[in-house]
Amino acid sequence: MTTNNQNQEAWNNESYQAWVKRFGVPTEAAQKLKAHPEKPLITLLPHFGEVAGKRIMNLMGSNGTKAVPLALLGADVSVADFSPGNKRYAMELAEASGISISYVLGDVLELQLGDQPPYDLVFAEMGILHYFKDLGPFFQMIYSLLDEGGQCVIRDFHPVSTKLITSKGTTAKIRKHKVNGDYFDSSLYEQNVSFSKFDTETTSTVLLRKWTLGEIVTATANSGLIVSELIEEPNLSSDVFDKGIPKTFVLKAVKP
Repeated sequence: MTTNNQNQEAWNNESYQAWVKRFGVPTEAAQKLKAHPEKPLITLLPHFGEVAGKRIMNLMGSNGTKAVPLALLGADVSVADFSPGNKRYAMELAEASGISISYVLGDVLELQLGDQPPYDLVFAEMGILHYFKDLGPFFQMIYSLLDEGGQCVIRDFHPVSTKLITSKGTTAKIRKHKVNGDYFDSSLYEQNVSFSKFDTETTSTVLLRKWTLGEIVTATANSGLIVSELIEEPNLSSDVFDKGIPKTFVLKAVKP
């Protein structure tokens, strides 16, 4: 399963208002996207290549703030996610931007192409993999959605930072790092839903599973995808904070 009932209810209940607080109402957010559609995609476009004319699936694509700019750049974009609040924001954002996207509401592990052609690119990014209790079905779904020669791109938080190291301190001079985690811990843990940082009134929690980098790469390869590149990234938002520590990674794979 993708999530348990606790996770799904947390996202369904409050996500729309959280995105309004984070990005503004869809009509306001759309103006910024139309002016600079490449801006929210700055970390992804180098891995996607030319997107105009491509069929793209954004798995667990949330509020559409990646799907809509891709559509503005000429892609045929679909989103799959289980939150009605996310879908509402994404569809209103697309309408206000003057483009259309497809949005499939439901479990991403139960998607079916039907009469639709396969995708040239399937991607997921930032805080996705930890919602799965088993990565195998997730990557097998990606394999089934892709056309031959199609590309999978996963960008997510690096396990060294999420599983092993705790960083504290608000300035570079006093920033301290402590290795206090268990990299090989496979237990589920409870955490505030991710959009709670944009809505302080949110009290919902989710259950997550932190994966090692080896588990992620192995699950990708076992699905039949051919891993082409694994890029480990520093803290791209700062040249001084957490220097020397991998903060995110990009995994690229191809369907043969």
